[in-house]
Amino acid sequence: MEKFNVNNISKQNRQFELFGSNVNTSINFQNSNNLKIKGEILTEWRNRIYNHQYKISKDTHNKTFRQTSLPISTISNERKIDPFSLQPLSLNFWRTNQYIHNGPAMYFVIDSMENSKIILYIGETNSANKRWKGEHDCKNYLMNYKEALAHNKLSSHQDIRFFLDVPKEVKLRRKLEQQLIYLWLPPFNKETRDRWATTFINN
Repeated sequence: MEKFNVNNISKQNRQFELFGSNVNTSINFQNSNNLKIKGEILTEWRNRIYNHQYKISKDTHNKTFRQTSLPISTISNERKIDPFSLQPLSLNFWRTNQYIHNGPAMYFVIDSMENSKIILYIGETNSANKRWKGEHDCKNYLMNYKEALAHNKLSSHQDIRFFLDVPKEVKLRRKLEQQLIYLWLPPFNKETRDRWATTFINN
């Protein structure tokens, strides 16, 4: 994994600097609610994530296709899940009449911009219809992310998708969650923020 030097940025009030750029794109949250990130930097950040995830999606599809004559168990668990093919739901699904399974699930927060999609966050839950309804760090990141997009007049749409065929045991679900995170490298998961020098978060 790539590592970025963020030691010179205060962890209390400032954000990670995108791509180790010489231009300081971090801000102090106490003084401003807007993320002063240039559109081209934001687009480049997003494209790098897209390029990685597109390769994973393409490779996973091809592997599944090649192994149709073999038992499905020969394909690793995290590669059996295609997040982009799951049903997209509103991030505020609990305020609508959309039915959400109330059991365990993996969930994916996905961002769509023009003709591309990226996974922003991957999580696991014991109750799909409740986990996203309450407090969640990712909601804060999404708010800041959408603010940065709006500031640069970049349109996008975020949704949440659930995969329900998961282990009931918490330990096994969390293992699958980690496998999925290290496969797709979504930028809002804590395990991958250094990889992408993810901003939009309070540190």
